[in-house]
This record gives sequence, structure tokens and C-alpha cells, in this order.
Amino acid sequence: MAGKEKPVLDIVHQNSIHVETIRKEQRYQKLHTEFSINPHRTSDFIDAFHKAHQEPTKKYAMPQTESHEIGWLSAPLIPSTRNDRRFNFSRISTDVTIHQEKAMRASN
Repeated sequence: MAGKEKPVLDIVHQNSIHVETIRKEQRYQKLHTEFSINPHRTSDFIDAFHKAHQEPTKKYAMPQTESHEIGWLSAPLIPSTRNDRRFNFSRISTDVTIHQEKAMRASN
């Protein structure tokens, strides 16, 4: 034989190699489960946290994505007041509506 040939491993040997590799990784892996804030940078963290939870219109001057463009300018074009008759329709009674109301009350 000119050179060493690599032996063919069956599924059992491949699985045992895989299990051994995982055990080695778990032995040297260090899992960090505690979280703490650096007290010297607390104000920076709080500012970043508040900025992350703001609405996009308060965070950015212009829309950053196409979905931001829809509804970016959400302020009403005309200031509305309760006295503006174009937008506030109060109930008005006429002869027809008064008659219909009386007829409906009588049928109940």
C-alpha cells in the first residue's frame, strides 16, 4: 500500500465523535446569565433606551424606510373645533324624523 487510507466510519462512530465534540464544547463554554448596567454609563443607557422606544417621527427627521412614508405626516391639515359645521354633524329633528320616532316608540 502506497499510502494510508482513511477508514470508513459508520453512523455509530460518527455519532460518538459528535457526542464527544459536544461534551468538550460544553465543558469549556461559559454561560453568562447575569446582567448589570455599568453605573458610570447609566444615563447614556437610559437615554438610548428611551430613544429606542420613541415613535419613528420623534427619532428621525425624515422617513428611513418606505413603510415609514405612509402616515409620516399624521397631523391634521385643518385644526378641528366643535363649532366647525363641516366636520361635526349634530342631530337635527324635522317633521319627518319626529313622526318616525313617535311611530317607532308606539310600536315597541
